[in-house]
Amino acid sequence: MFSGALQDLVDELGALPGIGPKSASRIAFYILNAETADVDRLIAALSAVKQRVHFCERCFNVAEEPLCAICQDARRDQVLICVVEEPKDVLALERTREYHGLYHVLGGAIDPIGGIGPDQLHIKDLIRRVGAEPVEEVILATNPNIEGEATASYLSRTLRTLEIPVTRLASGLPMGGDLEYADELTLSRALEGRRSF
Repeated sequence: MFSGALQDLVDELGALPGIGPKSASRIAFYILNAETADVDRLIAALSAVKQRVHFCERCFNVAEEPLCAICQDARRDQVLICVVEEPKDVLALERTREYHGLYHVLGGAIDPIGGIGPDQLHIKDLIRRVGAEPVEEVILATNPNIEGEATASYLSRTLRTLEIPVTRLASGLPMGGDLEYADELTLSRALEGRRSF
């Protein structure tokens, strides 16, 4: 479509997840028309994130120090560990302001078709952690899809041997949803997870 440096930029932007060809072109032209100082700040931010951000040694959340801010926070409930697939899931749960324990980021979900088994995830680290720390409950917060369910099932069976209570986030109908549009699995989960009102 374009040529030279502009096309290279469009191609690189288009390779990012969630960015299609039209969005890549729009972003490229925004950058082309932006002030040099704005582009320099973007370049500096990209460079800094690659140089300074890594994964927490304890929970595998994103961090700029050996431990992430959550693991360093002594006010967090040290006996609860919420297991999530990715660091962005930590952010989603933190936005609720309802959970005050610790996290463990697996780095994905079990996906045999994609070649991801338990050994490719931070499951052994979780088992070591549960055995070494004063954990009283592990909350499984993997995604409610086939891979997330397989991962939760595997973790539940594995953690059961450590005699630690394992719970799973409830799933069911979204707020503002209509019953007629819900699939059978969602409705059955909603029935199973019902509570007193």
